Parts: sequence; C-alpha cells; structure tokens
Amino acid sequence: MPAAVVRTLLALLLLAAVTWSAVTADPFVFVNFFGFFTIQSNLVGAAVLLAGAVRTARGTPLTTAWSAVRWIATTDLVIVGVVYWTLLAPLETPAGIASWTNLVLHGVGPAAMLLDWLLVRDRVRLPIRLLPLVLVYPIVWIAVVLVRGATDGWVPYPFLDPDQGYGVVWGWVAVIAGVFALVGALLRLVARRGPADPQIPRGSAAPARHAES
Repeated sequence: MPAAVVRTLLALLLLAAVTWSAVTADPFVFVNFFGFFTIQSNLVGAAVLLAGAVRTARGTPLTTAWSAVRWIATTDLVIVGVVYWTLLAPLETPAGIASWTNLVLHGVGPAAMLLDWLLVRDRVRLPIRLLPLVLVYPIVWIAVVLVRGATDGWVPYPFLDPDQGYGVVWGWVAVIAGVFALVGALLRLVARRGPADPQIPRGSAAPARHAES
C-alpha cells in the first residue's frame, strides 16, 4: 500500500480517536481537554501525517525544515507512549469505548509515528545543533501547566501536581526533559542514514550546481 494512503488512514484514525474522546468526555472543558499533551501531540501527529501524505503523493523535494517537523512530532508522540505505559497506565484501567481511544492515542499513534520515521525516508540528515528544538514545545507546555496548577489548580498528569511539592515537580520536569533530549537524539541518528539536504551546498559540489542553474 502506498505510503501516502497509509499516512492518510493513520491520520484519520488519530483524528477519530481525539474527536470521540472529546464527544464522550464528561464533563468536557475545552481548555482542559486540549491541555493534555497526549491530545495536542496526536493532533500534531495527524497533521504531520496528512502533510506527509500530500508531499509524498506530489513528490515534494526534501528539506531540512520538513524533516525537523517530522522529527519533533515523532519525538513528542514517542514520549507520549513512553510516559503513559511507564507512569500512567498502572494508575488507570480504561473500560468500554474509552479503551479503544486510549489504545489509539497512547499506543497506535506513537507506534505509527515511530514506524513512519523509520520506514518512510522522506527526510534528510539533521545537524546536531537542531537538537534543542525538540525541547521547545514541551518546555512551553510544562510552563503553561505549572502556571495553571498554581492558579486554577488544574494539572493533566499526577506527576506535575504542585501539591506534592515543587521540588518533586521540578525533578520530574528534569527527567522528562532528559528523556525528550535522549529520544530526539536517537531519532536523529536514524535520520543520518538519509540524504543530505539538497538545498545545502556541500564542498566542491556547490559551484557545479550553481553553474548548472
């Protein structure tokens, strides 16, 4: 099956799971529901898969920017899977209709993005200097969560609850940041097997390319 079709079907599955989770949430509070890192990351993952499907179908040239977007989205969803199955799954047992959405958002989504990154090679080698990019979104997200936790008392995950003490919270933040950096670095190593960005001149090849144009 063509990669574009698989990406489209996976994106629709993620969107369906998010939509159904929103419809069945009781109560549904917009800022709380969309405040979950899981929901945000799956929406971003779906958008990246759809964009990737279009780019694949059109044969769009590879760029560092597109590769970085895929890299960041994959890192985020892999972390969603790691955090859920190690820290959160032991604390809850979804039943009924919630079980399939939970499996899609915390299992299928992360696995699909990881396999897409590993198997669909519309990516270029990424320079190590881009590694801090994988930390930008989670740091901003954590900052918002900490502000909300200190003001209206809402926190999406128990390990970020300020009631346990900010020393503990900051310890978890440091661990999570380290895991993000580690996963991002490992996924970047995979991308090293891809081609170099054709828009970046390398050595003596650059003058020849300009001459041909």
